[in-house]
Amino acid sequence: MTGTVVLVRGGTLPAAALPLLRTSAVYAASDVDSAQFGVPPVGESSEDIVLLAASRTEPTAAAMLAAGAQLIETSVPPLVEAVEVMDRLRSPGGCPWDARQTHESLRQYLVEETYELLEAIEDNDRAALREELGDVLLQVLFHARVAAEHGRAPFTIDDVARDLVDKLVGRHPNVFADAARIASAEHQELKWEELKQAEKQRKSIVDGVALGQPAVALAGKLGQRSGRAGIPLDLFPQDSSAPAQLFRTAAIARRGGLDPEGELRAVAKQFARDIRAAETAARNAGVEPSTLEAEGWRKFWPSA
Repeated sequence: MTGTVVLVRGGTLPAAALPLLRTSAVYAASDVDSAQFGVPPVGESSEDIVLLAASRTEPTAAAMLAAGAQLIETSVPPLVEAVEVMDRLRSPGGCPWDARQTHESLRQYLVEETYELLEAIEDNDRAALREELGDVLLQVLFHARVAAEHGRAPFTIDDVARDLVDKLVGRHPNVFADAARIASAEHQELKWEELKQAEKQRKSIVDGVALGQPAVALAGKLGQRSGRAGIPLDLFPQDSSAPAQLFRTAAIARRGGLDPEGELRAVAKQFARDIRAAETAARNAGVEPSTLEAEGWRKFWPSA
């Protein structure tokens, strides 16, 4: 028996395997007990065997390949392979930690990975950007895989992708249909919001604003939305408390075209770098930073 293992991925057979299927004994690896199947199967030693498998690591496929069977597969796009890896990790015999995760338990990692991606963008670190995009993609794949197991309303990564395609096409009629061309990015942004409002049948300008986002970003988003609706600045919180002042600053900044969350983070990161520089300067001068008081910090603080 020569034997052939054919990897079937995404429900697609490699073209090179089609002639074999007409003349060979075909088995599905998922339906065969590798211990009983043997290599070659009893009574079929003179016949070419074709085994259809989803992975070369399936026990029967692995046994045939170890005995010298040829392998036929098509190259798989990395995104498809990533989905397959996630499925394997989540399936019986995969990773116990991955198997017990839920949407709720994964929330913290989604937030952490998103902020790490944001930091890579701010630092203009191309290597980190590539890695962190992969980590965010992992979270998407993970949540979609968990969702596929939901008892009442399951969906898959294909459903997620299909909804995204429908959304992108539907909200760009100027590109994918016969709608009038849009002249500027600003006009496109306004049109996107109009289509979103109509699509989701929103009754308020604040519908769809993620209230769980960081407070400065939330204030900025509300400032932007209220500005589009013509709400005047004098209706912003007017008391002199620190929270009200912070809200006004962030909301007005966003109306003015600034990203208050990003701008504040940039200032905060520079302040952190200044602290490190002052601590280093103090240590170089033989002074332990933990002993510094106000004048000591001023002495070692980096000059502008």
